[in-house]
Amino acid sequence: MRRKTRTPAAPLPQRHGVDPVRVRLPAQGAWATVREHLVERLSGAGPGVIEAMFEAGRIVGADGRAVAYDAPYEPGMFVWFHRDLPAEVPVPFALEVVHRDEHLVVVDKPHFLATTPRGMHVAETALARLRRELGIPTLGAAHRLDRLTAGLVLFTVRPEERGAYQTLFRDRRVRKEYEAVAPYDPELALPRTVRSRIVKERGVPAAREVPGEPNAVTRVELAEHRADGLARYRLVPGTGQTHQLRVHMSALGVPILGDPLYPVVTGPVPPGDFRRPLQLLARELEFTDPVTGAARRFRSARTLEAWSGATGWAKQSPTDGTGSGSGTGTGQ
Repeated sequence: MRRKTRTPAAPLPQRHGVDPVRVRLPAQGAWATVREHLVERLSGAGPGVIEAMFEAGRIVGADGRAVAYDAPYEPGMFVWFHRDLPAEVPVPFALEVVHRDEHLVVVDKPHFLATTPRGMHVAETALARLRRELGIPTLGAAHRLDRLTAGLVLFTVRPEERGAYQTLFRDRRVRKEYEAVAPYDPELALPRTVRSRIVKERGVPAAREVPGEPNAVTRVELAEHRADGLARYRLVPGTGQTHQLRVHMSALGVPILGDPLYPVVTGPVPPGDFRRPLQLLARELEFTDPVTGAARRFRSARTLEAWSGATGWAKQSPTDGTGSGSGTGTGQ
């Protein structure tokens, strides 16, 4: 049996709460130097960028020393570097810490804040912000919540325990409950369990339902409705497909308010426009702690703006200049 290669510890410290990028060189290849491989592999960085990083000594090996510009290619070698951070508009809403102990940090995430660094959202993410604000560089995400969705996210303090908590989510041993605000349809029979097959293609913004064996299950319940034509729904997912709740609500004919993808993909919202947040909230998390054995139950204190009394929210245009802010109803 082949022994698994141990990954060395990162020789570079975090920057702005963001880990350095780690790259392992392939076991086979015709590159003469480390630089040649990275220029090809990271071609999306732009012409001359990788060469400039070598010249500046920004790419280092496991010993923390800069890799020479002409260093020969070594199969299996690890290198690290910090990428240039993208220009990010700060998300002006606070992360509320719901629970903190030696194992876990549970936060109530605002709309518009990504959970972990990805793409154009790096330092302005829940993980990077928490590492900075709480001073816990080892903090890691046990799961993800969509950037546009508000609510509860669980982070682990100890790297050696992260796998146990991630396994809870992978094996669907966490009971999740969401809340959504959407149009009220008196003809829609609820409660019901929606089952369908959802696929999400890389590079395509919206997921879609296709024929086939269901891989997405959602319990949809009507919590209450109002005379203005809106309703508050309780959503309990049995699976975790990308955009599952949004797809299922749209398929029922009651798309979630503020959704830029379902039922129709709209134009991109300009950076810094925090109006009309998606009216979807991760309300509860409940599970048995895999480390301590304790029963855990956490509940978000946020309210969705369209339901909490924001006059005219449903009629408001994203470009009309009358946005009311965070969309969380918590005074942020």
